Amino acid sequence: MQQDPRTRTGVADGSGAVSRRSRQIQATVPFRLLVGFLRRRAAEEAGRRDQGVLDFTFGDPHELQMPAYVDALREAAVPEDESWFAYKQSEPAAQAAAAASLERVVPLGWRADHLRMTTGGFGALTVAMKAVADPGDEVVYSLPPWFLYEVLAVEAGLVPVKVQALQPGFDLDLDAIAAAITPRTRIVVVNTPNNPSGRIYPPAQLTALARILEDASARHGRRIWIVSDEPYNRIVFDGATFHSPSQFYRHTLLCYSYGKTLLAPGQRIGYLAVPSGLPEFVELMDAVDSLQVAGGWLFPNAVMQYAVPDLERLSIDVGVLQAKRDRLIGALREMGYDVASPEGTFYLWPRSPVADDEAFVASLERRGVLVMPGALFETPGWFRICLTATAESVEAAIPHFRAAIEEATRQPQPSR
Repeated sequence: MQQDPRTRTGVADGSGAVSRRSRQIQATVPFRLLVGFLRRRAAEEAGRRDQGVLDFTFGDPHELQMPAYVDALREAAVPEDESWFAYKQSEPAAQAAAAASLERVVPLGWRADHLRMTTGGFGALTVAMKAVADPGDEVVYSLPPWFLYEVLAVEAGLVPVKVQALQPGFDLDLDAIAAAITPRTRIVVVNTPNNPSGRIYPPAQLTALARILEDASARHGRRIWIVSDEPYNRIVFDGATFHSPSQFYRHTLLCYSYGKTLLAPGQRIGYLAVPSGLPEFVELMDAVDSLQVAGGWLFPNAVMQYAVPDLERLSIDVGVLQAKRDRLIGALREMGYDVASPEGTFYLWPRSPVADDEAFVASLERRGVLVMPGALFETPGWFRICLTATAESVEAAIPHFRAAIEEATRQPQPSR
């Protein structure tokens, strides 16, 4: 009998072409929604490129980069010795500049050896999770989250455990977090200022969270770590004071990205910071170093690291962001939208005027205004507006936001 060509290798088609891990990643709700959203966004932009599409989706630049930023990279690209572009791990000058800058924001006595330079915030989060958690361990985080926490957790073999934040202010639900902790809990992710809500968690919440984690760690005989995602810790409004969880709970791994403050997310650089004084400090830093190598040399390229001392002197204009925030919030509230004023980040997080946030976002898309649905953040009934769009785009979008809510409120809506 002739062998079926589909089984000539001994494995039927479709039984193992890709890994179980990749299939699990693709099956996560955030990943599926994000891929679908990106495809629709690309089609919308391609179809309306010449018709003035107003894009309020991702935190991408909408104007040319600051000249000083370009100058810093240009200068860093000029070699000073034969090893300028050799293999790099964490460059001491970059670590020192980053530590000095972090100390001004989060005063805990940071030194260069407390930091490891990473490929943006993604790299820091990836390494942090794998440094302290083993496959099967649980990662607790609040909804709405940055939409790739689940993807990073699943890739690391970890189990995401999700709790709802308290609406409408989106404070941490401390009781829900405490109830979600089990003997398998290893990490609680805290994102402050929060993307998408813009909430900066106050000291009272962070103190109470620290107490919960200390008690749970003692009860289960196993340390629970905070992974603090802080890429917006310098983008705060109205003179607000930022507080890091690391100031209240010493078993905190702090992750930072330069892509937000400099509005250059395509130039991948960030860092992972570990507070001193931990009994596990040396062992933990050795683990981080090994994971960066084993993960595929997860260090920023040489030019980006050489530029850090100059880049630390630069920032996008937070005052301009705040002016766009105030202009759009005022206009949206006057129209009837329910929207809080974010304390940080560069997003607005309004409630959708209809229960189906994806349908409402689609109505804006038909008008050439692109925003993100709350479903993408696993919090239906809301949507996100990114303020990195230009002031001119904000003004141009206001009539479309008005037309969309007027159309929505004319139609009978199912109860929420």
